[in-house]
Amino acid sequence: MSRAAVSLVLNGRGSGNIAPEKQELIRAAARELGYVPNAAAVNLRVQRTRTIGLVTDTIATTAFGGAVVAGAMERAGQDGYLTMVVDTEDDPDAEARAFEALQHRQVDGLMFAAQSLREHPVDHLVGATPAVLANCVDPGGHHGAWFPDEVAGGRLATRAVLERGHRDIACLTGAAQTMATGLRARGFELELADAGVTGCGTHPCGWEIRDGHRVATALLSRPDRPTALVCANDRVAIGAVLAATALGLSVPQDVSVVGYDDDENAAPAMVPALTTVGLPHREMGEQAMGALLAQLAGEPHQPAQVAIPGPLIQRDSVAAPPARVRPGR
Repeated sequence: MSRAAVSLVLNGRGSGNIAPEKQELIRAAARELGYVPNAAAVNLRVQRTRTIGLVTDTIATTAFGGAVVAGAMERAGQDGYLTMVVDTEDDPDAEARAFEALQHRQVDGLMFAAQSLREHPVDHLVGATPAVLANCVDPGGHHGAWFPDEVAGGRLATRAVLERGHRDIACLTGAAQTMATGLRARGFELELADAGVTGCGTHPCGWEIRDGHRVATALLSRPDRPTALVCANDRVAIGAVLAATALGLSVPQDVSVVGYDDDENAAPAMVPALTTVGLPHREMGEQAMGALLAQLAGEPHQPAQVAIPGPLIQRDSVAAPPARVRPGR
């Protein structure tokens, strides 16, 4: 059997050129000999490296958000692509060097994933290389981006306490300079408005336990204290629970608390376990990578901007309000 026939079959081009029975003989012989095609030679011929460069700011070196990378790598692997991950520790110069180094290694495509939602222009970094974003937004709309639907998340968190009968609801917002803060607070306000509830307003806070403790202490010390706190993230919610406990209040009997992020190291381990809104980390990574692979396969490309909703994770920190709540508030 000729060398050309063997090459055609083992490189998937035997159909229509080699008789089916001869193709099977070649494959059987390859299996018996333990033959594996030389990926480097194949890639050289098709002018592809079958590698994707994935740059992150801090995801790969912190405990939060790693599912974005895991989802992207798994999706790439399904199509036979290797993912090269570079974490820049949020250093813009390191980020520029990372993109340059990956392009020098002739990756087929590039992906940038952020630890927290923000605008992130990458045109000057990726050049003509196909690129997508995860957990961040391209302000120019030139590259596809997949990010959490934070407004929908804020609505979900608020609905969790509205549906239990709460009307005296306060929102502890995150840091003002963070993109997610305004979007989550907007969801809170929209959900209250749709329910015809005034609530107890939004209260600037921050992202840390100490921030939640400080703001919740002030709110829960008032005679007309809220019966439910919708918090910027799980750390703030932990601070709120600690504040309630210090004031002699029980969660959720006296005050219900909702977090955000579904931090696997905190939310399920809390006492009570924390009701929270999950972030679609894995989905962002998978969908962004899937779109990049489709582009590399030659499918029609539109730089989609996709907001992905996260789920409400119902646990034990939400209950009906205490009897003192005034109907119609």
